[in-house]
Amino acid sequence: MTPEWSRPEKIDTIGEREKPVSIDTTPDERRALARRFGLLSVDALSAELVVRRDAAGILVTGKVRGSVVQPCSVTGDPVPAKVDEPVALRFVEPSTHGGDEEIELSEDSLDTIEIEGGTIDLGEAAAETMALSLDPFPRSPNAATVLKEAGVISEDEARPLGALAGLKAKLEGKG
Repeated sequence: MTPEWSRPEKIDTIGEREKPVSIDTTPDERRALARRFGLLSVDALSAELVVRRDAAGILVTGKVRGSVVQPCSVTGDPVPAKVDEPVALRFVEPSTHGGDEEIELSEDSLDTIEIEGGTIDLGEAAAETMALSLDPFPRSPNAATVLKEAGVISEDEARPLGALAGLKAKLEGKG
């Protein structure tokens, strides 16, 4: 299946020298990405990347930038969000060992993606970077009010002292 924002780069055109690559989305690609990621809209999405080969594979670094509108996780109201996310990926040849083998990663290890069909897809990598950078539970300004009206207590009220304060208020109301 071809991703909504596909920008394949043939690996045989990538050398050890840094190769700058700029990619941008079309309106149709932005609409398709919004549907895929459950967004109200993707108003802008682009990436400025640098691609180069090293001993371990193909290194891709740079930035993904954009502007999206997410639905509030409580109300569904529009919540605008900016994307300004660094990219640091390594594309590697498919492994010849079993997928169940554990691999130790160091703190500075890059996310790795297997190379498929002699190309790397910079658009798909940028789209996934955008999606991972977004707040998974965005809240609109009136989300707290809606939750309170529905009887959902806040984190402060849920803490032990918050519960005691609620109990005290109930007891004082009875007295």
